[in-house]
Amino acid sequence: MVGIARDSRQQAPSRGKGFLRTLCSQWQMMLMSVPMLLYVLLFNYAPMWGWANAFLDYTNKRNVAKGITPWYGLENFKWLFSRADFIQSIRNTLAMSVINLVFGTISSILLAVLLNEVRRRNFKRTVQTVTYLPHFLSMVIVVSMAQNIFASTGPINQMLISMGAVREPVFFLGEGKYFWWLVGVINVWKEVGWNTIIYISAMTAIDPSLYEAAAIDGAGRFQRILHVTLPGIKSTFVILLIMNIGHLMEAGFEIQYLLGSSLVRDFSTTIDIFVLEYGTEKLNIGVATAAGMFKSVVAIILLVGANFVAKRLGEDTLI
Repeated sequence: MVGIARDSRQQAPSRGKGFLRTLCSQWQMMLMSVPMLLYVLLFNYAPMWGWANAFLDYTNKRNVAKGITPWYGLENFKWLFSRADFIQSIRNTLAMSVINLVFGTISSILLAVLLNEVRRRNFKRTVQTVTYLPHFLSMVIVVSMAQNIFASTGPINQMLISMGAVREPVFFLGEGKYFWWLVGVINVWKEVGWNTIIYISAMTAIDPSLYEAAAIDGAGRFQRILHVTLPGIKSTFVILLIMNIGHLMEAGFEIQYLLGSSLVRDFSTTIDIFVLEYGTEKLNIGVATAAGMFKSVVAIILLVGANFVAKRLGEDTLI
């Protein structure tokens, strides 16, 4: 027993020395990670000191002008959740995020599977290039294109009328019931090619012998997709799903701000737009910070919760 205790005591410092040796042997990689570490600390963690504004009183403009912001406690949060427009912004954010998540994930996997089955490399590369190029377009350009396409005199309405689906043009841009789905369609068109890249990369890592064995067993192309390709990208799908769930409180800002109008305000206002309105237009920094803090805390809870569920189910996890 004494010998075992001595061995355990001797192993502790050796582990520490082993860790230091690893750091010393990989000092180039450690040095390369310093700029990114400083970037994260400066732009992600340092601004968190501003969360203190959520607990200060910015309602008295005279005191704010004099630099006096007394402690306000949780009053900003109480005021937030008593506002119907803030609850509405939460609803809009979650609705558009879920639509983007579901349709974005399904379309990306479907396109990746279809491209993976293409045998002509030139055609495959051409389609992949054409589909991911919209990712690099400015959202201003994308929204301008969408406004022309979905206008009352645009090609979508002309096609619907010529097919006899509708008698009069549909007011896509002015009716709230269409706004969430319109945002989802635009996001899918813009990002589907870019999101497909990572799934195609995961498919290239699948052992080709699995496809050969399935073909020998008599599996058709669809069966090989179902039993080889999709299980092969399962871990990638789970990791991306966990990350996307962590971003459910970020439905976007640009597209809603540019495409929205007074006609669809009740459906286009997200938490980010709410923060912008109260932080810059109404100069209530306390309320704006409280709303942003709420969004961040909920995002962390969603991320940790999704990771916990995936871990309990025996899937690959992010943390």
